[in-house]
Amino acid sequence: MPGLEDLYREIILDHYKNPRNRGQLEVPPAVRADGHNPLCGDEITVYVELDGDRVARVAIDGQGCSISQSSASMMSQAMTGRTTDEARALLHRFKHMMSIADHDHSDEPGEEVPLGDLEALQGVVKFPVRIKCAVLAWNTLAQALDSAAS
Repeated sequence: MPGLEDLYREIILDHYKNPRNRGQLEVPPAVRADGHNPLCGDEITVYVELDGDRVARVAIDGQGCSISQSSASMMSQAMTGRTTDEARALLHRFKHMMSIADHDHSDEPGEEVPLGDLEALQGVVKFPVRIKCAVLAWNTLAQALDSAAS
């Protein structure tokens, strides 16, 4: 579907050119986690500030390809305001989407969690070497959430 692919490409480019939640948060109260993809050199730092069990703020910093930086920007927007359980459910749903090349998500855990604009990154699964770029920020977010929980 060329129209949809063009829309997805525009969403990814918009997040790359105009990243959301770019910057740093003071540690503490925020927790910080660093991620690195040695295969392509992508680097990401994720800052998460919790208010009780709710993600109050997420900030991202780093450098890398358009896929890693766009994914980080989209992730930061999608996580803000969610409970930690909701954040983990979305994280699981996104990573599951990125691991299935045939796009059949009917039996997917957490399928009730809507992805919205994050679906724009689904096309990355056609390029297996780029999947790590798309999930780098998400894996780093998981580290930050684990750190905050301990």
